[in-house]
Amino acid sequence: MITGDRHFERAGHLLTDQIECVIFPPRSSSRTCHPARRGKPISSRDLRINEGIRVREVRVIGGDGQNLGVLPIQEALRLAREQERDLVEVSPQADPPVCRIMDYGKYLYEQHKKEREAKKAQKIIEVKEIRLRPKTDLHHRGFKVRDARKWLEQGMKVKVRIRFRGREITHPEVALQDLSEIAQELSDIANVEVQPNIEERTMLMILAPAPHKKKKEEVSRAQAEVS
Repeated sequence: MITGDRHFERAGHLLTDQIECVIFPPRSSSRTCHPARRGKPISSRDLRINEGIRVREVRVIGGDGQNLGVLPIQEALRLAREQERDLVEVSPQADPPVCRIMDYGKYLYEQHKKEREAKKAQKIIEVKEIRLRPKTDLHHRGFKVRDARKWLEQGMKVKVRIRFRGREITHPEVALQDLSEIAQELSDIANVEVQPNIEERTMLMILAPAPHKKKKEEVSRAQAEVS
């Protein structure tokens, strides 16, 4: 939600260091930044089953969820075969690894079904972009803002990007003021999702639709028509 110019004043202070890095990038560096590596969850396709489980003993969970204790791998396989099911290693990191007796084919089918349902339920939000220059004339900017309003009303997000040329980047307050005014013009239907920040030689802000604002405006308009 737009709450005056405080967000943009704070953004102006944060942009100072970014601008210095853009204008005067380090010549060389022996240090390389790497994104944090996180453990990758085990996919259902990576699970080892039956004779593919190559350990001496495992902790076995029965088909009914009962803990059958730690058993030699051959004994666990025998129990699974007697029930005409598969022995599936579900927790290889445990000591000993944990295996479950289950119908592996049915398990895969259910997993794929869940994935398909999740994809259907997933809402893809399209992102549009308008591009300006510092102190673009109001007439030209008005066309761009109208496009942004149309896209926001359709449920899309909008990137507002201001490109710098030459030494324009040394005066970010000009672009920051433009973005503040654009955000204010669209504040009735949009929130600032990403505050203005420097990306190479551009300043970028992202606006996201605010359905509750649009709904409130429609209710007010309907009440005015009734009265």
